[in-house]
Amino acid sequence: MGLGAALSALRRGVPVWGCDLRPEARQALVKAGGQAVASVGELPPCDLALVLVVNADQTEEVLFGEQGLGARMRAGSVVVASATVDPTLPPRWQERLADRGVHLIDGPVSGGAKKAAEGQMTMMASGRPEAFAAAGDLLATFTGKVYRLGDQAGLGSTVKMVNQHLAGVHIAAACEAMALGLRAGADPRQLYEVICNSAGMSWMFQNRVPHILEGDYTPLSAVNIFVKDLGIVLDAARKMSFPLPLAASAHQLYLATAAMGHGAEDDAAVVKYYAALADLDLPGGESS
Repeated sequence: MGLGAALSALRRGVPVWGCDLRPEARQALVKAGGQAVASVGELPPCDLALVLVVNADQTEEVLFGEQGLGARMRAGSVVVASATVDPTLPPRWQERLADRGVHLIDGPVSGGAKKAAEGQMTMMASGRPEAFAAAGDLLATFTGKVYRLGDQAGLGSTVKMVNQHLAGVHIAAACEAMALGLRAGADPRQLYEVICNSAGMSWMFQNRVPHILEGDYTPLSAVNIFVKDLGIVLDAARKMSFPLPLAASAHQLYLATAAMGHGAEDDAAVVKYYAALADLDLPGGESS
């Protein structure tokens, strides 16, 4: 998603420096006209830094590690923290950056690699008005829609947490439903077409089931991502003494799939848990 966002900004005329551990990602950015480095310490000062990494630990390392951006960005510049994290963390990051004269936008995103490459990600953003003023039009160069959700960092991550609750449950439900249909003898492609034109359809069903039909579990979003994200959801709910039985059940499905060795595969690989459970042959040559 980070590469897609960088390429989208380039297409819209913004000079871009990118940092990625993967040589192929750096090469793609340079080929498109950007600049690329392999470590955060090599990045020059900038007006806006988009931190689009996997989790909170990586975000903190990028911002406050030995070569972190926080100590090297210009006063008045903006950090957009876009990983899915515990909503209690962005307010702490905001205060630490403010001590150095740097603004924070709590801006998790949704849309996956495809929407990132198209410049059409949805951003769930919150932060102080001066942070948005400093960002100006830059957020629009790599997003399709920016929702300003309030002046307090953490609100963006709260809304993203709710989104991940739904996304995780919907994917798990889609995999369970497809496994049920296969066990009952339905043709998987006909089943997919009918559901996509019926009331049971969800965006996640429509988007993820083709991965199952093609037997392609190349990770666009991995099982382990939902082990993490639904873990965040459940931890937050536990602090509020709020029950989430559906999220808890879905989380167990992702954990079980990861325990089977499929954690790094696409999240649609949850269907493999059911295939193993019920001795099902999956489309695309996959089987239990």
